[in-house]
Amino acid sequence: MSMLKFTPILLAALYAFAMYHFSAWRTRKELDMRSTELADRGLKQLCDQMAAALELPRIRVHLYDIEPVNGLAAPDGRIFITRGFYERYKAGAVTAEEMASVIAHEMGHVALGHTRKRMIDFSGQNALRTALAMVLSRFLPGIGVMIANAMASMLAARLSRNDEYEADAYASALLVKAGIGTGPQKSLFHKLDELTQSRAGVMPAWLMSHPKTPDRIAAIEANERRWKV
Repeated sequence: MSMLKFTPILLAALYAFAMYHFSAWRTRKELDMRSTELADRGLKQLCDQMAAALELPRIRVHLYDIEPVNGLAAPDGRIFITRGFYERYKAGAVTAEEMASVIAHEMGHVALGHTRKRMIDFSGQNALRTALAMVLSRFLPGIGVMIANAMASMLAARLSRNDEYEADAYASALLVKAGIGTGPQKSLFHKLDELTQSRAGVMPAWLMSHPKTPDRIAAIEANERRWKV
């Protein structure tokens, strides 16, 4: 009988393990198929400045061939800018320095271990959602699943927001050290709402769990004041 009590937890753990490896494989395959290395003279100069600040030989950025405006870091450490974002830059809606701030932010996710952690968190949250739903449904038929989904979503949003603040701080420090400054980072935040509006007028999922723009800017400025002391 006691073993049966732990069955949902064991199943959830196995599910999380399988989901992590499947998600990593699927992400890598998708990115390999739909991306190429980005070659842009203006961005390369800024990337070289950041590479020098980090004492790296170079920073390699890949162009992910999808329309939504986004930057992302893969679990294997690669940095991507979507074609939709790059096209906004080529059209003049985003400056080269603002694009560099996106690259610096994604580098922060890699350097701080967020990319792998997010894959694990995503798999674990799905497993937690499944286990909670199984347990709560026994006591709260009909609403147990809804409660489990809400709890898992709240946890995911909080973890994601913390990661964004940390990646913002990393990017700020790198941009300052590279001689670019945090101005482009903050100015880009003011453009995000307009840049990320889809044709259907729905906010992309990647922004839903991000901190609010004023809060992110306030955190950057707080770091700047602390660094000047």
